[in-house]
Amino acid sequence: MGNENIIYTIFLIFTGAAILATVGLYARQSLLVVYILLGILFGPSGAKWVTDPVIIQQISHVGIIFLLFLLGMNLPAKKLIHLVRQTTLITGVSSLLFGVMGFAVALAFAFNTTESVVIGTAMMFSSTIIGLKLLPTTVLHHRHTGEIIISILLLQDLLAIMVLLFLQAGNQGQWPINELAMLVVYFIAIGVITYLLQRYILFKLIERFDKIQEYIFLITIGWCLGIAQLADQLGLSYEIGAFLAGVALAANPIAFYITDVLKPLRDFFLILFFFSLGATFDLRLAQNIMLPAILLGALILAVKPLAIKYLLVNAGEDAKVSAEVGVRLGQGSEFSLLIAVLALDMNVIGEQAAYLIQVSTLLTFIASSYFIVLRYPTPVAVSDKLRRD
Repeated sequence: MGNENIIYTIFLIFTGAAILATVGLYARQSLLVVYILLGILFGPSGAKWVTDPVIIQQISHVGIIFLLFLLGMNLPAKKLIHLVRQTTLITGVSSLLFGVMGFAVALAFAFNTTESVVIGTAMMFSSTIIGLKLLPTTVLHHRHTGEIIISILLLQDLLAIMVLLFLQAGNQGQWPINELAMLVVYFIAIGVITYLLQRYILFKLIERFDKIQEYIFLITIGWCLGIAQLADQLGLSYEIGAFLAGVALAANPIAFYITDVLKPLRDFFLILFFFSLGATFDLRLAQNIMLPAILLGALILAVKPLAIKYLLVNAGEDAKVSAEVGVRLGQGSEFSLLIAVLALDMNVIGEQAAYLIQVSTLLTFIASSYFIVLRYPTPVAVSDKLRRD
């Protein structure tokens, strides 16, 4: 339809998601995979029920802003300070390994050096959404397994944000050092500003009115969008500002409560974001890179869990815990998708390179989610034995 409006689009997304999610749960799939597939089905490559690129882009943009904010809120750095040395080495070595692997595969399939570097960089990260969404709250907040997973994801996400920052400084494949340096300065400045505002103003307001849920909801959303707008004004992006706002708020003792209050909003925008990714997918282009995508996805699924387990065991962790952490982090990342979209928008890579990143990442999402749900405790397990909230 050429004249669909936002209400019609949201109707299609959530009605379709409700139906397809039922099938997905029976198939023991992560729901985010369902949302991407729904976008493909309803978008230009499928039934063409959602074809307006402006609506799709707006949905995706708002979704990314709130998702990065909520991801930041799930990463309290202070709690994990005692694991930083251990996980810094593990994260650094594993990221380098996966980056080189992605770079080599891309070169082998005749992508140019710049595209191969971006493809390799996109393969460095694991999915924070899958890692956190498929991890029971009891494990996430109270067990050593959860602490290791969050600490690795924290460092990966900070690295991914720096990659996005670097890409944002690029212009037609060139990287002006002065502009990049200024963006880094602004990034640090916003980090300091968010910390000071959170500690001396936001915390006091939340503490004073913490029993009024509506106010907590409003001030949290206002905080997210305010810092996002500030970042945009300074030449960064809404997404980076939202992420920093979330990280700053994660230091607040009320962060876990706020995260619970915002769970419905998180799920709402999670659906919109991943639907929009699917809706902008062109299956004809995807077919051209299916072979390298399958190979790259298979390598990630095979190598990531084993590499992370090996590094953790060498660092003195229990073998069983290390194996579980490896499996839970053994896929691509939503940051990989963001890197692909941003690099394509800035003409750093071509469409085929972007689709290689997206398709291989999607394949790892599907296979990894399926394996985790079958083998480990998750909130969405079909088996009562493995279901943990």
